[in-house]
Amino acid sequence: MQAWERNLEKYAELVVKVGVNLQPGQDLMIESPLECLSLTRLIVDQAYKAGAGYVQVNWVDDAITRSRFVNGHEASIDYYPQWHADMLARFAERGGAVLHIKVPDPDLYQGIDAELVSRASKAAAMARKTYQHYVRTSKFSWCLIKAPTKAWASKVYADLPEEDRVDAMWDAIYRMNRIYDEDPVASWKAHLEQLRLIRKFLNEKRYSALHYRRPGTDLRVELPEGHIWLGGDKDNGSGMRFVANMPTEEVFTMPKRTGVNGTVTCTKPLNVNGAIVDEFSFTFENGKVVRYDAKVGIEHLDHLLAMDEGSRYLGEVALVPHRSPISNMDRIFYNTGIDENASCHLALGSCYPTNLENGTKLSDEELLQRGGNTSLIHVDFMMGASDLDIDGILEDGRSEPLFRQGNWAVSFEPQTNKN
Repeated sequence: MQAWERNLEKYAELVVKVGVNLQPGQDLMIESPLECLSLTRLIVDQAYKAGAGYVQVNWVDDAITRSRFVNGHEASIDYYPQWHADMLARFAERGGAVLHIKVPDPDLYQGIDAELVSRASKAAAMARKTYQHYVRTSKFSWCLIKAPTKAWASKVYADLPEEDRVDAMWDAIYRMNRIYDEDPVASWKAHLEQLRLIRKFLNEKRYSALHYRRPGTDLRVELPEGHIWLGGDKDNGSGMRFVANMPTEEVFTMPKRTGVNGTVTCTKPLNVNGAIVDEFSFTFENGKVVRYDAKVGIEHLDHLLAMDEGSRYLGEVALVPHRSPISNMDRIFYNTGIDENASCHLALGSCYPTNLENGTKLSDEELLQRGGNTSLIHVDFMMGASDLDIDGILEDGRSEPLFRQGNWAVSFEPQTNKN
């Protein structure tokens, strides 16, 4: 028990010191499932030890979330309180940090009409447009972390006895976040430095496009002029570094909105608003999804792609080697924040303006002109595997190996320049 409690304390310390990188006097807002009470209390302790001005905890509960769709009246589905969206925006504007313990039940909306879930998601996205703009432009520090719940652990570790599943999930979360290391904060700093090396290599290469190939996938993704590769930690509007997703193994950039052509096939299930979509593929022409299919949950793709015009275009391209800590666990976690860090992936919907030179200063119209995409959604889907090859297309048209058999085909030498 003492070892378990110490690991939990190390995790809480890590997300405060590295995740949101909380500064003295800064406020912190935590969104947490009720089941994560013990971890949340320790995070609050660590936040105040770090000098937090005030810590606000907002509790969430899957049963309460589901009740709206089972018992709520029709008008409730299309409603999202603007006062809450405004509160989030004001909090970000005043320099607060936000920490989400994000662990949705993969089967939360089983038996619920997909259209209802889509309508509720759209209402929330419309109301929170300002706040989401602040998220995408890194105006403030925010971080998504994971912690076990019984429902999630039972989905991921269904092959284990019920009494062992939550412990197995804790073990996985500790491993993917380097908690078993003597000093996880130091280990994370070394990991973030390695991601900086990769970013620097890609930003110096200035590839004009990436070409993906594996069975079921033959896709060419153009990259806009002035694109920037990011990954690991990044600066908020005040110049403080934070890590938006823990764990993280990816480097990512912005694809050219109209420069995506070919077909891509998924390699892992996708959790869309609490519903599973699997064995799906997309065909793109001039950036737009013109055909798609899925053997599981296609109705959820129907509603996702109908969200708005931008939902049929890509907003992110991310590279993750197949030989990486999460991928090596060889398990589907039914949680995009984890599964995307075990696999190369793409994202439908809005881009991150931070992936473009001076992108945070652009209006939506200017962003579109520069090759970015805007949308109410940003949904990552996994398409990497051990047989994925990727070529980098140079500005003069020459191609060179970037990934072979799912892993980097290049090496990254240590240096001191932090791009």
